[in-house]
Amino acid sequence: MIHRVILQSIILLTIAFSSLAQREVNVKIIQTSDVHGVLFPFDYINNTAIDYGLAHVYTYVKKQRDNDEQHVILLDNGDILQGQPTVYYANYVDTAGQHLVSQVMNFMNYDAATVGNHDIEAGHRVYDKLINDFDFPWLSANIIDTRTGKPYFKPYTIIEKGGLRIAIMGLTTPGITKWLSPNLWANMEFTDMVEAATMWMDTIQTKENPHLVIGVFHSGHDATYEGGDPEKPMNDNASTLVAQHVPGFDVVMVGHDHDRLVTKVANVKGDSVLIVDPSARARLVADVTVNVKLDAEDNVVSKKTSGKLVPMHGLMPDPNFVSTFSAFTRNVEEFVDRRIGIFTAPVTSRDAYFGPSAFVNLIHAAQLGISNSQISFAAPLSFNTTIEQGNVFVRDLFKLYSYENLLYIMNLTGQEVKDYLEYSYGLWLNTMASADDHLLLFRTNGSNKPILQNDRALLKSSFYNFDSAAGINYEVDVTKPVGQRITIISMEDGSLFDLSNTYRVAINSYRGTGGGGHLTDGVGLSNDEIQKRIVNISSHDMRNYLMKWIERTGRITPENPGNWKITPTIWTEAAAQRDRILLFGSDQN
Repeated sequence: MIHRVILQSIILLTIAFSSLAQREVNVKIIQTSDVHGVLFPFDYINNTAIDYGLAHVYTYVKKQRDNDEQHVILLDNGDILQGQPTVYYANYVDTAGQHLVSQVMNFMNYDAATVGNHDIEAGHRVYDKLINDFDFPWLSANIIDTRTGKPYFKPYTIIEKGGLRIAIMGLTTPGITKWLSPNLWANMEFTDMVEAATMWMDTIQTKENPHLVIGVFHSGHDATYEGGDPEKPMNDNASTLVAQHVPGFDVVMVGHDHDRLVTKVANVKGDSVLIVDPSARARLVADVTVNVKLDAEDNVVSKKTSGKLVPMHGLMPDPNFVSTFSAFTRNVEEFVDRRIGIFTAPVTSRDAYFGPSAFVNLIHAAQLGISNSQISFAAPLSFNTTIEQGNVFVRDLFKLYSYENLLYIMNLTGQEVKDYLEYSYGLWLNTMASADDHLLLFRTNGSNKPILQNDRALLKSSFYNFDSAAGINYEVDVTKPVGQRITIISMEDGSLFDLSNTYRVAINSYRGTGGGGHLTDGVGLSNDEIQKRIVNISSHDMRNYLMKWIERTGRITPENPGNWKITPTIWTEAAAQRDRILLFGSDQN
């Protein structure tokens, strides 16, 4: 009896001492993603102050760092090098000193970041320099240097916070090869995200023995987005697939898709993985709290994760941040304030969804003039923007042309031009059976009613894939099924258009590498065949050429092109009026 009492006392004391030996560590993970150059509390495109951006984020981060009860990790998930004139200026104009983005992110003391597709778009000269300029590792485990067979960027990093060993793995969407000119990713191979994560997770677990594993993936969470197949390799939006199929991640940070998400999924072992996605432009940050309990030997007893999205609205931009970079912002202001021409009438991208558009016609005119091509393909690259009548400034070019696409000249046959347009309008326009039908293809809920978000209908496909053509006269009959709608009447000068002839076509680099599927799914060209069709690639981005074209022309009279139309007119004009309200609201003209 005495021995039993002694034994019970020893057990109780052991439990008590064990409990006393346990410790808790609270980690706060803050993630920005798809910042797209919104570093400062000012929109240099629209010439207005804004209540979000990295200056606001820094205020939030400092407050969290002041909390002694938690250890803060600051992460970025890519696509910071494109969007606002700030980063365009740093990428292509003021290139002598240290890049602005490395100065800003070092100032904020980021712990790690992942490479995004628009970061690769800036080209080797920019991102190779940033690898060395950053005070933190730039990550991507699935981008391989073909010269060495090793990762081009660092695949993962280990940081310590409060005695915890924390592994952070980066991954990048492999869709880059379909969107960007190969010269921008020379000596690189992009591998499947699930395969890369599996390999590097094994290395992390066996070599590093981490307490916590965070994935920072520049890839969307919906593997079915725009027809993606989750069962096939090289999915563009594989973040959730990795969380589900690669055990070991506690938290997966998502970017690229500009969506908002906080959820948990179970992986193949039944463990819960927190997934957070903070949308874009530093309007929100992902805020994740992880509570880790450790025993006396620093083994994990338990982990709890929770996440939320925190808006930057209502916070003040950090004054030290703003003042530190004030000299640079003054230079950017001078850059965007430069007058380059005059528009005799306003242009708006809102018109581009319902027929011929003066907005898109400006791009066509520039592409044909620059390239000396016979045919131009172009789409609206800003969903809802207007350039007013009067003086046109450099800032306005970021409305007219949102991306740093290069200009390609390609050889396509007349039949391929037709197939290309059939595919484009198939993404864009509904097949109308009566005058009461929608003209546009909207996302529907199964009953043919458009899905509304904030009282606005959602397009089924991405607007930047809605290519029209210049250089040819044609009609689009929306009473006919997809693939049988386009009738090409002639070349725009009235000469014969021949399906068997080969034509020089001006096209942007996103489309010319297969982006949107127009050349692959629409025309049926393989990636190798696409490369053979390329006659010339511009040395500068299309926005740069547009700027010079407007400067040379001086006075621009925007006009709706008369080379194409949607028929039957009596149906489509009424449908366009209804759909315009669905797409933009009743306050739109």
